[in-house]
Amino acid sequence: MPELPDVAVYIEALEARIVGRVLRGVRVGSVSLVRTVEPPLADAAGRTVVRLRRVGKRIAIGLDDGTWLVLHLMIAGRLHWRKPAARLARRNDLAAFDFDDGTLLLTEAGTKRRASLSYLRDETELDALDPGGIDVFTCDVEAFKSALTVENRTLKRALTDPRIVSGIGNAYSDEILHAAQLSPIALTRKLTDGQWERLLTATRDTLQLWTGRLRDEANGEFPEGVTAFRKDMAVHGRYKLPCPTCGSPVQRIRYADNETNFCATCQTGGTILSDRSLSRILKSDWPRTLEELEKLKRR
Repeated sequence: MPELPDVAVYIEALEARIVGRVLRGVRVGSVSLVRTVEPPLADAAGRTVVRLRRVGKRIAIGLDDGTWLVLHLMIAGRLHWRKPAARLARRNDLAAFDFDDGTLLLTEAGTKRRASLSYLRDETELDALDPGGIDVFTCDVEAFKSALTVENRTLKRALTDPRIVSGIGNAYSDEILHAAQLSPIALTRKLTDGQWERLLTATRDTLQLWTGRLRDEANGEFPEGVTAFRKDMAVHGRYKLPCPTCGSPVQRIRYADNETNFCATCQTGGTILSDRSLSRILKSDWPRTLEELEKLKRR
């Protein structure tokens, strides 16, 4: 699932291409994509894009009449910049947003249709989509600690809960916890002051590092090849490969649709966490599907 660094780089690429441009129309190749009825999507045609905004893991495109087009890519949704009037030619082509100088194409791999497009009347409706997670770049350590200790959660769960922290998912939470040298199943109310400082620093540094890497990789072009698995990640997706810090093999634990990668030497004092032990710990703390996770809202 595209997370904060991926979404940030998508937004930068879109700002350079569509802000100030007239949206000529939206073509939809899959009816399941559109999640709103009013206003009708056809009303977006002829409007000028005036701004873009990240709402958690969503990309919001603001139009000159105050309405918003909101894309949630979920797991396999991706964006592509194509020539003007590019065809919706394949089964995975879900929507095309037409501009004079190019077409923004939304695709989704696989057979499950999880990506969504919403057309909202105003910023109030847009704000209602925000699960309420804290922005790690604007908060101080006390606000960060306060948000993550509202409930006594595992660190893995707290970092990926959109009601608690904005924009972080499975991949970057693994990288953050490795950088902070903290166990994914450590409980938030058990952390020391020093560990909170370390965790916030690791969160910011990891997200900034990967945003910069993805920006450099795109090199001014539209970002392609967005993926949760990258060979230069420290632990995520690197099961059995050597930890770049200590050389120990990266470990893996699974629960429902989720996978956690970690280094036992760097993060858990040498303890190898089993799938069974993680399942017991997370049984009442982790939604069983990604859809359930994304639907969470702060009460």
